[in-house]
Amino acid sequence: MAGAGGVLANLILFAVVCIAPTVLFWCALRVPKLVRRLLERRAKPQPQGPPIERVAADLRRVHRLLAGYPSGTPAARRLGTRQAYDELLTQACRQVGVSHRLAELPEGMDREIERLRVEESLRECGLAVP
Repeated sequence: MAGAGGVLANLILFAVVCIAPTVLFWCALRVPKLVRRLLERRAKPQPQGPPIERVAADLRRVHRLLAGYPSGTPAARRLGTRQAYDELLTQACRQVGVSHRLAELPEGMDREIERLRVEESLRECGLAVP
């Protein structure tokens, strides 16, 4: 029976020698893909659009510009500035997660009221808007 243990040990050694290279190469081919998948899962999502601080600064700047126009300013300039302000409000709402209807409403009193509501909602979310 002393020889039976030696035969079993030799069979195990033979199996390890035959299987080890196959397992080693299989791992060499599969591990990089596995590591890449793990890194992709851990990767943080990239923000869409400019940083919220930049949007808030632009909102304040355009609001000051809009409020500071003298009475003789052409209507086209006022309308363009108001549209730029609305677009900045829309960007801020998208980034903070506030619902708005600025794109749906026509120019007029309803849109002005929606602007005020959106500004107040953004203030409640902690964004420093005028």
